[in-house]
Amino acid sequence: GQVVYSIAEETERGASVGNIAKDLGMDAATLSARKFRMIASSSKQYFNINASTGALSVNESIDREQLCELKSSCLLNYELVLENPLELYRVEFKVLDINDNSPSFSLSEYHINVPEFLSPGARFTLPNAQDLDEGTNSVQNYTLSPDEHFRLEMQTRGDGSKYPELVLKKALDREQQATHRLILTAKDGGDPPKSGDVPIVVTVLDTNDNAPEFEHSVYRASILENSPSGTLVVQVHAADLDEGPNGEVRYSFSNTTSADLQRMFLIHPHTGEVTVNGVLAVQRPLLEMLIEARDNGAFGMSSTAKLLVEITDVNNHGPEITITSLPSPIPEDAVPGTVIALLSIMDKDPGENGKVTCQIPDNLPFQLKPSLENYYSLVTSGLLDRELISGYNITITATDLGSPPITTQKTLWVQISDVNDNPPVFSADTFDVFVEENNPLGAFLYQVSASDPDMGENGRISYTLRNSTIAGSALASFLSVSLANGSIYATRAFDFEQLRSFHFQVEAKDNGSPALSAAVTVNVYISDQNDNAPAILYPISQNGSVAVEVVPRLADEDYLVTKVVADDEDNAENAWLSYHLAHSSDSTLFRLAPHSGELRTTRSMRSTDFLKHKVVVVVRDHGDPPLSSTVTVGILLADTLPQALPDFDDSGEPPPLLNATNIYLIVSLACVSCIFAAFLLFLAIVRL
Repeated sequence: GQVVYSIAEETERGASVGNIAKDLGMDAATLSARKFRMIASSSKQYFNINASTGALSVNESIDREQLCELKSSCLLNYELVLENPLELYRVEFKVLDINDNSPSFSLSEYHINVPEFLSPGARFTLPNAQDLDEGTNSVQNYTLSPDEHFRLEMQTRGDGSKYPELVLKKALDREQQATHRLILTAKDGGDPPKSGDVPIVVTVLDTNDNAPEFEHSVYRASILENSPSGTLVVQVHAADLDEGPNGEVRYSFSNTTSADLQRMFLIHPHTGEVTVNGVLAVQRPLLEMLIEARDNGAFGMSSTAKLLVEITDVNNHGPEITITSLPSPIPEDAVPGTVIALLSIMDKDPGENGKVTCQIPDNLPFQLKPSLENYYSLVTSGLLDRELISGYNITITATDLGSPPITTQKTLWVQISDVNDNPPVFSADTFDVFVEENNPLGAFLYQVSASDPDMGENGRISYTLRNSTIAGSALASFLSVSLANGSIYATRAFDFEQLRSFHFQVEAKDNGSPALSAAVTVNVYISDQNDNAPAILYPISQNGSVAVEVVPRLADEDYLVTKVVADDEDNAENAWLSYHLAHSSDSTLFRLAPHSGELRTTRSMRSTDFLKHKVVVVVRDHGDPPLSSTVTVGILLADTLPQALPDFDDSGEPPPLLNATNIYLIVSLACVSCIFAAFLLFLAIVRL
């Protein structure tokens, strides 16, 4: 069999539904004995059976909308199984709806776009509300919040279902009111009724019926002329009451604006910002441009405004220095006031910013004199001397009168050319030259040196000997000088004994025009060489004979026999003489003083002494190597001067006992005597 129960949703737990044993017509006591069990079609056990009484109660509250969703009827099926004997009963629970849900819309807000050009009577479908309840508890009617432009009408579909429509009852103007907010209310038929609301946002779609309008018909701006690229000049703004593309405004320069200005400035098409683009290379202080604002409608509408930009000058240009004329080099004898160069100084800035002052350092022999407008002359203000300063780096400083001022410098190199204004100058006032006599021909004696600070030919020096005589002879016969380097050479051999010193002048002359010269005195001192042997002045031998001195026969010891007198033409040590006995017939009888040359007896004369004696005296100097001379003196021992002097060639001395002839004779005699003795001995032996 089958038992059907009805139960309202949301019934509380434990509430009685019925008695299953009674409704099935069985004894409740047998339920437990027959091991009854209830099999549910759902996962949850919504009902419970009391095994002792058979009472059926709610085990868990039921939500019909959750359990059955949108089904028109909501049923729960159970099977009751009994054993001994096995029996199966179907139990059906019909869940009844209660008004526990309010009508709701699927979206929290609905948007409707209505073009502003639509005429009254236009209709727009509104959304349906959903109510999980059924029957009269579901949605029954709709209402709309009051609005002068819209009303609500209900329409019926072919299947009989109803739906709401929004009807335009008055023309719209988006520029006056772009959005209309309405409240759509859905009500169910429950008791008490429940309702649900949803906002309806009506957006009026624009029609391009308005042109952009600028805030000002004329915009004024002021910028500095050195403003960098990207500097904001001004921001223009035009409003268009339309919306969307019809209200989107794009800015641009009008075609009547010059191409130069359009390149100089940029305008942002969306923000209207006018910025500097590049360098503001204009000479006009006020620039005029037309700006156009155009919307993006199908038939774009536009308007224009004037932009006046005042360019404020800044001191952004430094003075420009141009050298238009520069004669170079400048002769060092240029008189003060000589024009060196012409300068052109320009500044592109106007007004005070373009006025320029120009100067050069004070410590230079130059000055700047203004000439024509923006021109200066660089002239000499003092004497120039190339030998002190051969050139000048002149720094020309030009400063404008801007604030802050800008300074430009340019360096001008002025070279000073040489003038032959300096004579040669010798390194000393006089030169002393020492040379030994007997020098070879062409011997180098000395090199004089002169300097000339001038340049080139003006400083190239040539050397010559000034005409003079030495000991009655021309200077050229003694000396020569190198024209190029001042080297002095001997052209003859000097003799100290004839010429001990002399002086002459060397002239140094440059090759300038006119040539300048200077002279210096050269003192030549000839030094002695030992080239002269001592000359015997006394005693003097005549015709090769021996000088004879007479000494008394009985002369005492230290008797002055004679004094040898000699002279040496050399000088100093070469003329220091010493006297020596080279030979004496009786070395014990005479002695010679080495420094004075006095020949004296060493003892008293004896009657046994030979009457004639001969001595040889050597006179030697101290040169290196030393030179010497000899003199032979014959000494005659006599008390009176004889009428005729004896010959001293044999020297008056006794002949030597053993000379070569005597030795030969003695040897021969000895040999003959030996032979004779030997012969006598032989005869004696023979006889015996």
